[in-house]
Amino acid sequence: MNDEGETMEKRKQIIAMGGGGFSMEPGNPLLDDYILSQCPVKKPGICLVPTASKDHMDYIRDFYEFFMTRECSPRHLSLTDPGLPVGDLENFLLANDIIYVTGGHTGYMLAAWRAFGLDIILKKAWQTGILLAGVSAGASCWFEAGLTDSKPGRLSGEPCLGFLKGSHCAHYENKGRRPAFHRLIARGKLPEGIGTENGAALHFSDGELKTVVASRPGAAAYIIRKGSQSVTGITEDKIEGAWLGGCV
Repeated sequence: MNDEGETMEKRKQIIAMGGGGFSMEPGNPLLDDYILSQCPVKKPGICLVPTASKDHMDYIRDFYEFFMTRECSPRHLSLTDPGLPVGDLENFLLANDIIYVTGGHTGYMLAAWRAFGLDIILKKAWQTGILLAGVSAGASCWFEAGLTDSKPGRLSGEPCLGFLKGSHCAHYENKGRRPAFHRLIARGKLPEGIGTENGAALHFSDGELKTVVASRPGAAAYIIRKGSQSVTGITEDKIEGAWLGGCV
C-alpha cells in the first residue's frame, strides 16, 4: 500500500454500482474515475476480483486496458489460477488501496469467497480503510442480501456479506427486477433496501450512504421500505444521482 495514504484519515468506503464501469460502459469512464478519485492515495493499487465472472479473461483484459491508462497500479486475483498463493491471499489483498469486484454469478462468487476465506479478508480490508467497489453482483455482495438471477428462471434473494445494512437490487430498471425486489421485501424475504439503476452508484462512508453519483443524466437510486399505507405494501423514494459529467 502506498505510504502517502497512511497519513490521511481512513474511512470505511464502499462504492456500489447498479451497472456501469469499464465492463458495461467502456466508452464512459465517469464511474471508474470517480472510484479512483475517492481513494486518498495519489497512485493507488487497485485489484480486480473477477470471481463472479468465474475469472473470465474478457473482464480481466478490459480491466487492464482501462486502468493502465490511469494513475494507478492495477492487478487482479483469480481464484481459478492453478498457481494461486492460497497461504498468502490476505497479504495479497491487503496490499491494495482499492478492491474492485465484477458482476456475474452472485451465489458462485460468495461460495468461492467463503471457501477461500475471502469473506473474512475483505471485511478486514474494509475495516482498515481499503476502498471496496463493485458492479452488479460486485455491488450487492456488500449488503446483508441482494436480488439475484443466480438461480435459473427466477429472481430471488441471496444472503450476502452484511458489511452494509439492508438489501440491494442492481440493474433496478431492468425487466422484472423492480417488482421482484418489491415483492420480496413486502413478504419479508428480503430486508428493506436500495434499488440502483444502471449508471448510478451508491457511495457509502462508515456504513452510511454519503451520496449517489451517476455516469448518465437521470440515473437514480431508490430507497425501498415497507409501507402499510401503500397498496403494494411498499414505499419507494427516489434519489437522483449527481451526474459526474457535470463536474468535468
